[in-house]
Amino acid sequence: MKSKIAIVTGASSGIGAATAELLATSGYKVYGTSRKGAQAAQRSYKMIALDVNSEASIDTALKEVIQFEGRIDLLVNNAGFGIAPGGAEESSIEQTKMLFETNFFGMVRMTRAVVPWMRKQGEGRIINIGSILGLIPAPYMATYAATKHAVEGFSESLDHELRTRGIRVSVVEPGYTNTQFEANTQEVDAKLDEYTMARKALAKIIKVAVAKGDEPKVVADVVLKAANAKNPKRRYAAGKLACRLSFLRRFAPAALVDMGIRKEMKLDSLHKLAN
Repeated sequence: MKSKIAIVTGASSGIGAATAELLATSGYKVYGTSRKGAQAAQRSYKMIALDVNSEASIDTALKEVIQFEGRIDLLVNNAGFGIAPGGAEESSIEQTKMLFETNFFGMVRMTRAVVPWMRKQGEGRIINIGSILGLIPAPYMATYAATKHAVEGFSESLDHELRTRGIRVSVVEPGYTNTQFEANTQEVDAKLDEYTMARKALAKIIKVAVAKGDEPKVVADVVLKAANAKNPKRRYAAGKLACRLSFLRRFAPAALVDMGIRKEMKLDSLHKLAN
């Protein structure tokens, strides 16, 4: 049998690289993408240049894949970045737009470019890397959480639209993952003195949580499960923490969830620091 063709965005490191590697060793022919394209590191998949913020770049890259393979069976939308902890009012509108351009509209651009090929084939899978923060509140990370909430709504709606055409859409929701993602986040660009102490304290909390987080392969394993599932679910939590939070969000009383989030993130003491 011919290998299924997969495209994984943001595949130069972290979750994207782990996912592309696992798919490749599991029988897929994988095209990983990044803005710079080919990397010096030895990989079991091909890297191509693709900027999810540019429709022209997406079109050029997909034409290359179609020219060689004639089809696209799986799209994993993973490309994205974050903003370091800060109050919601500490990100300018420009910074907020930039975050949505990559984390949400980048996914939409890729989806719009790939779906016509999948419709023509009569089958396909789209897996969007969301976050458990797409289900729960993320105080001091409100803008990032908003992009992941948007991913959730778009993905579930799209799955209903495309299911009768043989295409399924799923979201994978990681918790804290031990990658360099946090090191590559942007600082908030409209800092206020009122949040300085809280911002620094929360950054330390998150740094510890990330260091203790799941390895990227934990998320990759879930992506592979979703990609190969005969009847895929719309949502897959990835990792113990994400599974626990997903369960609590759905079944625990709202007041209990609210209390747990405030306690875990030390929000009451952060409020005192902020004031």
